[in-house]
Amino acid sequence: MDLLARREHSFHELVQKLSSRFPEEDIRPALEKLRDENLQSDQRFLEAYIRYRASRGFGPLKIEAELYPKGLDASEVKQALYSGEYDWQELCRKVIEKRFPNLDYKSLQEKAKCQRFLQGRGFGFGEIRVLG
Repeated sequence: MDLLARREHSFHELVQKLSSRFPEEDIRPALEKLRDENLQSDQRFLEAYIRYRASRGFGPLKIEAELYPKGLDASEVKQALYSGEYDWQELCRKVIEKRFPNLDYKSLQEKAKCQRFLQGRGFGFGEIRVLG
């Protein structure tokens, strides 16, 4: 409960964190009870994580890669990322405006630098094409 009071955690994360202190046969029943009481939810964790990382300017590819080690279902991750709740092209445009306020779109060198930055942030070519 102490871990869940601080932030949302995935079931897999909680098992990993608690297994260093407690035997696994004690951990799983307790976590399953928390899940049944809706005190722990992988879906809630997924939504909160995506919302947080998107607000920090990260794209769907990076967020997806960060979520795989958390033990979540890959189809649920993709569905949450591409459900239409997030406009990744608009987010990409905002990241460009913040990081490169005076970007010269005619300079191929500056444009390439910006594209590399956005790829590192987890944006795909579909989102990066907003550079024009």
